[in-house]
Amino acid sequence: MIYTPILIPAIIFLSAELFFYLHRNLQTSFLTTPTNQIRTMAKRKRNNNGESATTAGPLPSKKIKATSTSSPTTPITIQIITGSYDRVLHGITATLPLAPETEVQFADTFLFNAHTSAVRCLALSPPSAPLPKQTQKIILASGSTDERINLYHISAHPPTKISVPIIPSLTSKAVVENPQNRELGSLLHHSSSITALAFPTRSKLLSAAEDSTIAVTRTRDWSLLSTIKAPIPKAVGRPSGDTAPLGGAPSGVNDFAVHPSMKLMITVGKGEKCMRLWNLVTGKKAGVLNFERHMLIEGGEGRFSSGEGRKVAWGNTDAGEEFCVGFERGILVFGMDSKPRCKVITEQKTKIHQLCYVQVEEEEDVQVLAVSTEDGRILFYSTRTTDLVSPPSVEGKTDPLPSAKLLAQIGGKDAGLSGRVKDFTVLKLENAKDILVVSAGSDGAVRIWKLSAAKDVLLHSEEKVKQVGTLLGTYETGNRITCLKAFVMIPLPEGAEDVVEDIEEGEDQEEGENSSDDSE
Repeated sequence: MIYTPILIPAIIFLSAELFFYLHRNLQTSFLTTPTNQIRTMAKRKRNNNGESATTAGPLPSKKIKATSTSSPTTPITIQIITGSYDRVLHGITATLPLAPETEVQFADTFLFNAHTSAVRCLALSPPSAPLPKQTQKIILASGSTDERINLYHISAHPPTKISVPIIPSLTSKAVVENPQNRELGSLLHHSSSITALAFPTRSKLLSAAEDSTIAVTRTRDWSLLSTIKAPIPKAVGRPSGDTAPLGGAPSGVNDFAVHPSMKLMITVGKGEKCMRLWNLVTGKKAGVLNFERHMLIEGGEGRFSSGEGRKVAWGNTDAGEEFCVGFERGILVFGMDSKPRCKVITEQKTKIHQLCYVQVEEEEDVQVLAVSTEDGRILFYSTRTTDLVSPPSVEGKTDPLPSAKLLAQIGGKDAGLSGRVKDFTVLKLENAKDILVVSAGSDGAVRIWKLSAAKDVLLHSEEKVKQVGTLLGTYETGNRITCLKAFVMIPLPEGAEDVVEDIEEGEDQEEGENSSDDSE
């Protein structure tokens, strides 16, 4: 029996007491759920060798301090996947040299003619469980405006051989042929454009679309476990926009973020001046946080703006857990009591494309908020209580929200880059204090930046924002990039051969560990 969540007709306003009650009680209700009840989210699968391949998502989890800080003896290889308006998925490997004066070596790994229209979002799963003398794989999911979710198997190991075509007049780019990079199939769980994808665990795929639904899919057999339906806003007092049909109003889920406990989820939608909280244990709506007028003004929303949230992410600071809601030109950061804590407004007001929390200090669990903008910059903000900048108060008026402290930036006019940064991914290197930032823009260029988290980001005492990061390499894809994902590839295990394997058999073995959880 598959559980189907039922929406509550009445709107429940999210208060501080409700949020704390849900967050406190769900920690026990998830563990005490009867074994005969089908749950929306299964238990988290253990992964013994996945830290080096996972990307820095909206909320990086705590990691054990590395015991060795020696420099790596083998080159580090990064797998980069880009989606574009040109309907293709382009896979690129970037091999970082051991010597600083050597250039990054790029190579094409795959080029899938994935969709019939523009690719809007991508998602990468954690790598499969390590088995003796067998290779590991990563699932790639791509969403498009053609209402399809395409699935692919991507090798988690770096290529063993890189070759350059014999005829340089056609192309001089290096090519890597890996037969393990192949298509799995397509999912048709939605009836409108796909807007967001995420793998909370390897056994579950969450997808959101403009049909106001969020689908929960089990990766073992790609069956639809549950569908969470968000209310469709009314057309009264809202601009129709180019995304709405004639006589209708914009609708759909813009973005969602799953709490690290896997029990809560927040969503923002089109045409809605609110954020919704969902209980993933029951699959039902838990509350609604309405964006009041003064909140929208603080978030940079003007009188004629839509007021809808476009991006959401979970974070953690010294003051506790928090979540942020990104608008078109600003960001509001909320505490777990659902009250605004601070705001993020760029000095030169520009459009915000992507945001995420980045772990920069493992010992103290310090996270900063990274934001990409329309003018080619990636900005790092500190939302800690001690770093907030409070504006002068005006007598007779409500005190404005404090602003997050701008620590550093990458790119921009100072670096000779002014094109929009559509998407970026932050990668943490194993046994190293440096982080890599992989960015992509509409100009088709993929850039890899290297910076020290402790020196470049945290140690900021000057009034003027400093330009940080070293540009390691640039790769021209020739496509108008819309989304990007990347991960650090795992070294090939001893005795394993980089050959074609029986994918279905391997998938049954690696997901067998989760079969008991899904059947509870």
